[in-house]
Order: sequence, then C-alpha cells, then structure tokens
Amino acid sequence: MEVSGKVVIVTGASSGMGEATARLAHEQGARLVLAARRSDRLSVLAGELPGALVVRTDVTSAPAVDELRDRALAEFGTIDVLVNNAGQGLHVPLLEVDQGDFQAVWELNVMAPLVLMQAVVPAMAAQGSGVIVNVSSGTSLRVIPGLGAYAATKSALNMLSQVARVELGPKGIVVSLVYPGITDTEFHLTLRAGRFSGGAAGIPAASPKLVAETILDAIRTGQAEVGVPHAAPN
Repeated sequence: MEVSGKVVIVTGASSGMGEATARLAHEQGARLVLAARRSDRLSVLAGELPGALVVRTDVTSAPAVDELRDRALAEFGTIDVLVNNAGQGLHVPLLEVDQGDFQAVWELNVMAPLVLMQAVVPAMAAQGSGVIVNVSSGTSLRVIPGLGAYAATKSALNMLSQVARVELGPKGIVVSLVYPGITDTEFHLTLRAGRFSGGAAGIPAASPKLVAETILDAIRTGQAEVGVPHAAPN
C-alpha cells in the first residue's frame, strides 16, 4: 500500500522511531493520527505536520485505545494503516527481573499491540484493505544475556504478528514485522529498569529515519518480516 492519501495511525509518535515514521509518512502524503502519552510533544510535532490529528493515548488502556480508534474514524472516516511502535525496554539479568516491571513491559510491548489490532481490524475489514506494522526488535532473533525478559516480549509479539498475518489475510489486511537493531533514540534512556550497556562492537546505531524508511517500505511491499539495515560507519 502506498501511504499517499491513506490514514495512518502511529503509536509512540512523540519521539524516536515513531516521530521519524510520522514525518516520513507525512512527506509521502499520509493523513496522520499521532498517538502517545506526551501530548505536549505531539502538539509540537503536529504543528510541523499540517492536518495531523493528535490523540493523547496510553496504549495499555483499552478505553484509551477505543477513543483513539473512534477519533480517527470521526476525523477521517477510515483507518488504513496502524504502526504499532510504542514500547519500552527492560535490560536486566533474568534473576534480577522485578515481576512488576516485567508485567508493565509485557502490557506495553505485547498486550497493547494486540488490543490495537483488535480495535482497528473491523474498520479495515469493512473496507477490505489495511496494513498493520508491528515494530519488534532484533533482540528477539538473538540470545543476549541481560535482555531475556525484554526479548521475550518481542518474541511474543512476533508470534502474534505471524498468526495475525495468516488470520487477517483473507480480510484484505496485511500484517508485517519490522526488526530494528540499535537505534539512535532516547529509548535506552527511558528503560523500565536496567541500563543500556552498549551495542555490538563496530556496529553504529541506526538513525530513526532509517527505521522509518524500513517501516514505510514494509507498508508499501507487504513483506512479512523486514530487518533494518545497519547504519553506515562514520
């Protein structure tokens, strides 16, 4: 699907990969719905992206997700694309994982994308088309000490996405996964717990724009899984 003229919901749009995705989609002619908890940042972004709808949203709240869907439909009459980007990291050894922290990250990284998919699918199915891009993580494809709990949430999201692709395909809805690696955003500064200990030696962080380009490529091509290319060394 080309995003020009399409209604695109981006969660976690207040910074990083979500903000970059919103900017690039706007450049390509999308009609945007910007969702995040930080409404002040969304308002600033919307000021730079004429026509964008701002909906302050805690994606872990089902009523808030329903409001997001309802306001998008009220404003634009349809929902064509959902980019499930909101997420949080948890970087601690398994024996140190706090149950409350794990539950919170699970709700944000796994439950929220599922609830968001459930919310938008009826509108997409009614029009016979739609695209859902779930932003996973390259950590779900590797065994990395200290990232087991976080990677487990993204691995769960992978399976939900793969099954959704099969189940929703007959309705005209395409579900894709994008696997970013280390990205130059504030993600590692806002971990639920733990700290970022650095990436693989010699592999520079990718820019948010590079991730955004990958997400837009996934929307355009409908590929099942897309990895983000490594950034070029400085």
